[in-house]
Amino acid sequence: MPSKKVFISGCYDLLHSGHIEFFREASSYGDLYVGVGSDKTINELKARPTINSEAERLFMVKAIRYVKDAWVNSGRGILDFIPEIENLKPDILFVNEDGHSPLKEEYCYQNGIEYIISKRIPHEGLPARSTTALRNECRIPYRIDLGGGWLDQPFVSKYFPGAVITISIEPDYDFNDRSGMSTSTRKKAIDLWQTNIPEGDKDKLAKILFCYENQPGVDYVSGSQDSLGIVLPGLNYLFYEKGEYWPDRIEKINNPDILDWLEDHLFLMPLQPRESKYSVLDNINITEEKAKELSLAADNLWNAALNMDTKAFGKAMIASYKAQISMFPNMVIPSVPKAIKTIKDKVLGYKLSGAGGGGYLVLFSEQKIENTLKIRIRRNEIV
Repeated sequence: MPSKKVFISGCYDLLHSGHIEFFREASSYGDLYVGVGSDKTINELKARPTINSEAERLFMVKAIRYVKDAWVNSGRGILDFIPEIENLKPDILFVNEDGHSPLKEEYCYQNGIEYIISKRIPHEGLPARSTTALRNECRIPYRIDLGGGWLDQPFVSKYFPGAVITISIEPDYDFNDRSGMSTSTRKKAIDLWQTNIPEGDKDKLAKILFCYENQPGVDYVSGSQDSLGIVLPGLNYLFYEKGEYWPDRIEKINNPDILDWLEDHLFLMPLQPRESKYSVLDNINITEEKAKELSLAADNLWNAALNMDTKAFGKAMIASYKAQISMFPNMVIPSVPKAIKTIKDKVLGYKLSGAGGGGYLVLFSEQKIENTLKIRIRRNEIV
């Protein structure tokens, strides 16, 4: 009986032992074929060039003894391998947990391909490795908007004042660009501080970052929740008066019990990144009533966090999501409701990680959700 064909796809820049173990595990299911992301595709997804060119990466992957054959994918985006996979006709698509996507899973289901997710277990006796860890030069956090997003924009808060609730998270994953994790603001933070948020007054540092990103003459002013969400550790309540760019009041939670509770309940489900020319600001419909609903949802979420009330927190998260998309319908692309449908009965709450159009679903659940990412919240101390 012929061996099954197993296909994997990825960047494979800064090749390390974690990649090799991933190849070894995948090859245990059959003959292994590897699609390498092109320089152009990786630059579009990560908004940065690779260290090694596609020719070098392909040469290294082909030299690995577990690999039967490899090539550079000719497609674009998160499913850049479709032309090659249609030619290969594999039996199995094998992915890592942080490489999982509902789009990939749906494609396999529609095409009769078995979909297997690795648990990224390191080879015996070796440490866990990831490309992000090897890029260890930068420990600047990302941020997640948990509730009230858009109220940091004057064209929304002018209708009704309210809060945005954010958490600062450790850079344990190499989050895709345009995925609602404040990657553009984080790049400005790297320009300013290179490796980590410096010591000092965090509120002032956040304002420095906000001003650095939004220099005089820019056409679009990024919301200040991005700079505050990255710089301020823990969970933060940022209250915006009508039509203001900067919050009038900031409340902070660094209570380890509450932060531990949040970490235990929060999961990220990867979606495709937002298209580079996709605009979530088209077809907006902002009213006082809708802005008030968003403000109320944020306050309910904050109070639920203070009381560690899981049901109330999940309900407030969904209310925040619904209020957002009622004003900004372009936040929702077809893959979003499909992803929500797969987890709706398993979670207490869900919302998009940022402005929408792709990115990540933030899930709130009392049980572990398969094929999702766990996050670590940045605490007061610098790690």
